[in-house]
This record gives sequence, C-alpha cells and structure tokens, in this order.
Amino acid sequence: MPPRSRRPEPDDEADDVVDLGIVVKPHGLKGEVWLDLGTDAPERLPELRGLSLRGPGGARAASVQYVRGLTGGRAIVKLAGINDRDAAESIRDHVLQVARATLPPPPDGAFYEFQLVGLRVVTVAGADLGRVQQILRTGANDVYETERALVPAIASVVREIDLERGEMVVEDVDGLLK
Repeated sequence: MPPRSRRPEPDDEADDVVDLGIVVKPHGLKGEVWLDLGTDAPERLPELRGLSLRGPGGARAASVQYVRGLTGGRAIVKLAGINDRDAAESIRDHVLQVARATLPPPPDGAFYEFQLVGLRVVTVAGADLGRVQQILRTGANDVYETERALVPAIASVVREIDLERGEMVVEDVDGLLK
C-alpha cells in the first residue's frame, strides 16, 4: 500500500490507539465508504471491538458491519449507523481507529506495523541503518524504510526482530543502502 497522503493530527491519545484507515469518500447511496487501509487484514475489521471514528469534532464509537471490494490498499466498508450517502459524506477524512489494548496478539512470527515503526535497524556486522520510518507496500513484499536504507521484508534479509530491545537485525546485502 502506498503511504497515505493524509495523516491525522497527533494528539494525547495517539499511543493508546492504532489507525486502521482513513475514510476517503462515499461509495454508492447506502452509506458505504472507501477506506484507505492502514491494516494488512481488513477482513478482520468486523471482528474488532473498541473501534472509534476520529474527526474534527473528536472521536465516537464505531463498528464495521462488513468489508468488500479490496483493491489497491483500499476497501469498501460499511459502518454501523452510516446509512446513506449524506452520512457517509459527513465522515470523509475521519480516521478509523482501534484501542491498542483490544488488539488480539498477532500470529507467531508476525508483527503489527506500529510495533515495527521506530525500531532501530542494524546489520549483523553492527552497522546502524537508522530507525524504521515507514513500511512501503510493494507488489512482491513490504519494504522497511529507514533514514539510510530500504530493507526488503523477507526472511533472507531480516534475521531477527526483538521488540524488547527495540531492534531489527538485517543482513547487509548489495543495494541495501540508499
């Protein structure tokens, strides 16, 4: 998924929530919206509890009824209580968030994006490549962007991720440095 062009303004609650997507525009007449996704598992959105929709007026509780039409990092989403085009238009640019405490643990060997962004990246030889600034979605695999490198998120390059140390250890391969 390409980096999102619009980001919500930071606030005091930013560490307590995870952004799942941004409402881009209405879709059709029945309250569906296009959501610019910030998650790799949009099909799980209807199962999540503790969702909120944050906009200029603050946050309000939200729940996802269904997700369909996944394409190019976006999906069509139906939110409870948003039942017509006017209501869908009223939430344009709102951010769908989830309380971090309500997230289920990721599967073994998997990580949430918010766990990886900010990790210090070092090579197996000890060279500091900076911190993960963002995760770029490509057709083949994700890429971790740091200040000094583009690191393909593949097992032959990423050797270890240690959240307690706040560190990712990677192989030093040709073409890694920017």
